[in-house]
Amino acid sequence: MRICRYLVAALIACWALAGVQPAQAASALPAPVACPGCWHPALNTSWQWQLSSVPGEPFLDVTMYDIDGFNASAATVQRLHATRTGRKVVCYISAGSFEDWRPDAASFPASVLGKPLDGWAGERWLDIRQYGGTLGTIMRARMDMCRSKGFDAVEFDNVDGYANVSGFPLTAADQLAYNAWLANEAHTRGLSVGLKNDIEQIPALLPYFDWALNEQCWQYSECTTAQNGGYGYDQFVNAGKAVFTVEYTLSTSKFCAKSNAQNFNSLRKNLDLDAYRVACR
Repeated sequence: MRICRYLVAALIACWALAGVQPAQAASALPAPVACPGCWHPALNTSWQWQLSSVPGEPFLDVTMYDIDGFNASAATVQRLHATRTGRKVVCYISAGSFEDWRPDAASFPASVLGKPLDGWAGERWLDIRQYGGTLGTIMRARMDMCRSKGFDAVEFDNVDGYANVSGFPLTAADQLAYNAWLANEAHTRGLSVGLKNDIEQIPALLPYFDWALNEQCWQYSECTTAQNGGYGYDQFVNAGKAVFTVEYTLSTSKFCAKSNAQNFNSLRKNLDLDAYRVACR
């Protein structure tokens, strides 16, 4: 649930500092792990995103619920499936930040803990470069939890640490490697996976992710390739992959028509991601 803003220049600068050209960064990634049995949402998919509380019955008549993976029980996931034919449930977990209230918080070594996330008490950025060690073990366990509870998909949050003041010299190439690894690990577990924010890296990461989720791209005029000059969520739609967007401060009259024209699934939500929801379609 991050509100991060980036510029193309920041991406280019990160690659330049690492001595990596964009094409080289993408070519250095492992091959995407195919998951033909994974859920691939239709371009027009109704949904609810509710993280600050576990949703209760009666549930909304929507195709997808995106809920907190730790707080939700297997029973809740089962009821969400049982009460609407074809409903899918997405497991929200943070893959880029440490959260001191989570039950696995003691598992994180001090070496992976970076600077606090501005405005989010109890959270610190992670050194994603260490996913080959204990950090990777923790994230695999989180994905196993999602699978064991019966979730259909996973939403990884804070997968844009390289574009923030993390406390580590993270590069765009580091982020690409980590995000591709996360997507591949999700697919090996039969979990559909969505790319959360990280807009500038859409061209390289599109083959790895089944759908996308963004916060406030209309407010910051960065939703489409035409706006950004090289990357945008229209690339997901053109690939037949669904896009889910949320605005927190714009009125629906300011973005719904534009979202519908792009075939995005857009909502107006409160910042704390409670049950409040106004859908554009």
